[in-house]
Amino acid sequence: MLVRPDLVSLDSLQQQLSAVLPDENRSLGIPPACYADAGLLPLEQRAVFQHGWLVLGHADRWPAAGDYSALEIGGVPLIVVRNKSGELKTFANSCRHRGSQILTGDGNCNKIKCPFHWWTYDLDGRLKVYSRMENAIDFNADEFGLVEFPLVVRDGFAFTSFEDEPPAIDAWLADFAGCHEPWDLERWRVARVREFEVECNWKTFIEVFNEYYHLPMVHPDSINWLYPEPDPADVVSGQFTTQFGATEGAAALLEDSQQYALPSARGLKGRVAKGTRYTWIYPNTTFALSQDSMWMYQAFPLSADRSWIMQTISFPDESIALEDFDERAGHYYARIDAALDEDLPFLEQQQTGLNSRFARPGRFSALEPSVGKFAYWYVQQLLRELKLD
Repeated sequence: MLVRPDLVSLDSLQQQLSAVLPDENRSLGIPPACYADAGLLPLEQRAVFQHGWLVLGHADRWPAAGDYSALEIGGVPLIVVRNKSGELKTFANSCRHRGSQILTGDGNCNKIKCPFHWWTYDLDGRLKVYSRMENAIDFNADEFGLVEFPLVVRDGFAFTSFEDEPPAIDAWLADFAGCHEPWDLERWRVARVREFEVECNWKTFIEVFNEYYHLPMVHPDSINWLYPEPDPADVVSGQFTTQFGATEGAAALLEDSQQYALPSARGLKGRVAKGTRYTWIYPNTTFALSQDSMWMYQAFPLSADRSWIMQTISFPDESIALEDFDERAGHYYARIDAALDEDLPFLEQQQTGLNSRFARPGRFSALEPSVGKFAYWYVQQLLRELKLD
């Protein structure tokens, strides 16, 4: 494993990882080298992204047969596609002929056709077109379908795994369904997907979304007024962390747009109808679930200090059916984007500091419990992989 000696030695890294404790109130933070050292990225990809389950997105992102997205998660190019039977499938985005990437971006197709030599697969990954292979002795097209990964849908989210025998998804998520049951997430529909690149480590992007500490400093005039003191982080057993907090109004609208608030989701009662639940599904998916909307971010590492971000905004199906939905939804998009625009300069400034060889692990405030809980989960994955090495 390569480690840049100007940032951290391997012995020092292991010592710093071991200082991250399950009690965030006693713990140091993740070593800065984990946000900045290019030599650590292969370790991180193996340890964090190639074990267990990963969120592909909200399953409703691909509603029709042939809808697809080409993603890269943990250094693995993937295709997510809905087949003609209505099932979601995940395949390696690598042609079985000479390994070319097959699809890019998002779209709809009735077949999966490699642009290099036109080997063509159906939406179940079976090889169907393979011209001029008559000289290949004992060639059997049935043996050259796309490599398929497991895919399951739970609570509206599509999950995949790179493991041959991944853990049971219900054990992996444990009490996730119970924490989010009031919102009935399978009824929610994707209204907008936005993708962009940011100049920061993927972890810092997700971390800022899961802490209240920065709100008065970074968002004093936009969204800080929305958020009173939150509840403590929930005690959960699944591979996620979650925290609920009341809000002063519709959490996904700016103060001067509250009159455009959509109705609360059907069935919400009591406190959950007047607040927001912030959840982080490990490792790289986080979402805010308010009374009327859900905005989700997925952060994928491009390098140690650059990330590809997918922003997905969803609403209950009954809201999307409203005649004036598009007009009202525009105000939700404006609020989400305004907060993001305020975060990004600080994240880039943070990355500059993390790149220094003099950066050291910090401590967690009372308003960062979810960040601390992720930190412990994250370092446990790295320590496990280092033992395997």
